[in-house]
Amino acid sequence: MKKTTFVALLLLSSQCLAENLNDSLQNIESEWASIYYRMPKQKRGPEYCRLLDKTITLSRQHPKNAEPIIWEAIVKATNADHQDAVSALKAIHEARDLLHKAIVINPQAMSGSAYVTLGTLYYMAPKWPIGFGDEATAEKLLQTALKINPDGIDSNYFYGDFLLSNNRLNEAEKYFKHAIAVPARTEQAYADNQLKEDAKRALKNTKERKISSSKSLFASLFNSESVK
Repeated sequence: MKKTTFVALLLLSSQCLAENLNDSLQNIESEWASIYYRMPKQKRGPEYCRLLDKTITLSRQHPKNAEPIIWEAIVKATNADHQDAVSALKAIHEARDLLHKAIVINPQAMSGSAYVTLGTLYYMAPKWPIGFGDEATAEKLLQTALKINPDGIDSNYFYGDFLLSNNRLNEAEKYFKHAIAVPARTEQAYADNQLKEDAKRALKNTKERKISSSKSLFASLFNSESVK
């Protein structure tokens, strides 16, 4: 076999492998979105377990690729909501470790999704000594995700959610608006549009809290004036 022919076969094999991996990842993302957004909560647990088996298999088939590892972490973290407290705590620790591993392999993978998921885990997880929750770390990770993908629907939405949870309403509003304005990806339109709907609800909540906060401030000023 000529050397040029052998090289061509290697390149073709690599391209086919990449295409198969991308197809598998898109299928996993579609299945995850269908479970999360369409299925009744009480039925999600077994489906997440099935999907987790699929992501673990894909991770073992592609150990040098960060993307399957990220999805393994995402499914583990999401399924934690359907487990008992001890199992859930173990699951989010495992998800955290998987995401750190994925970042070492390729921090740019999935447009920085490892940083989005890891940052979200850090601000939602219980704080020490129960868990590893840390808001300063969370913010750094979410800001890193935005540097990698400033127009990501997920990077903008979850940073906005972090800001909202810390009552930073004006900042949160900015990121929710951007998440809503960003076009959905053609290949994952359903998942993206669902997250954009979440962003719309969060934006409405942010605006209502700003109005409520303004009213409370006005009331406190009025009451302080009345007692002079």
